[in-house]
Amino acid sequence: MNVYLLQIINGIGVGMLYFLLAVGLSIIFGLLRFVNFAHGAFYLLGAYFCFQAIQWGVNFWIALAIVPLIVGACAWLVEKLVLRHVYAQPHEFHILITVGLALVLQEAVIIIWGPLGDNVAAPASLQGVVMWGSFIYPKYRLFVIGFTAVFALLLWYVLEGTRLGSAVRAGSESTEMVSLLGINVFRVFSLVFALGAATAALAGVLAAPIRGVEPFMGIEALGIAFVIVVVGGMGSFSGALVGGLLIGIVQSVMSTLWPEGARLMIYIAMAAVLLLRPHGLLGRG
Repeated sequence: MNVYLLQIINGIGVGMLYFLLAVGLSIIFGLLRFVNFAHGAFYLLGAYFCFQAIQWGVNFWIALAIVPLIVGACAWLVEKLVLRHVYAQPHEFHILITVGLALVLQEAVIIIWGPLGDNVAAPASLQGVVMWGSFIYPKYRLFVIGFTAVFALLLWYVLEGTRLGSAVRAGSESTEMVSLLGINVFRVFSLVFALGAATAALAGVLAAPIRGVEPFMGIEALGIAFVIVVVGGMGSFSGALVGGLLIGIVQSVMSTLWPEGARLMIYIAMAAVLLLRPHGLLGRG
């Protein structure tokens, strides 16, 4: 039973990281109706910027605070200079330009840091394990669960209790109406895109001490993020949270029951959800 309890807790931790990955993608699509295939690249940048900061002797806690802001600022700039000009185009253009952006960023990572992966050490205060009787669990993974839960509450407040959140929710229904109310829609678009990229980068920073860094981790992250968005429902904050936890727990538990098919079960779970609820668990029909 300890093994299964360990895998369930692992699944919650992984699921919360998946939530951070997916929620930005979900919000961006919900407001902008923009298919962002560069989302995994921002996760990749977050992980590698954290790795480089630690190589330079920067404290992990400082990297955790500043790396998402740096990646968010980069995404804000990319949105203003490039992506804003293709919003009105068909989704094929969105896919083409964001896939190109993702490939450019991935190749830049390979040129700067090399094609091989590297390890990232957890902060000294979170190394080691916590013991409850016969149950043992790594401190860092417990921190990830707690930190992402608090961040999820803060993000929920931003989206539900602030003027920006009201504009995002209204814009997802009708951008024309928001414009008529005197709100600068393009400024909201830029902020939402930067926020989505920053949350993906935050997931990359938190994941780096768990899985290390390697140049192709963004592709894997993008696939997982799209699965969670589909399972939870497009444009749904709660759907991203529920979908992330569901996929994380399924993957973690199946890695014990059927290690070879753990990744396959992610897509089987997605197919099962779509058969029962074609718009996702909490999506709007």
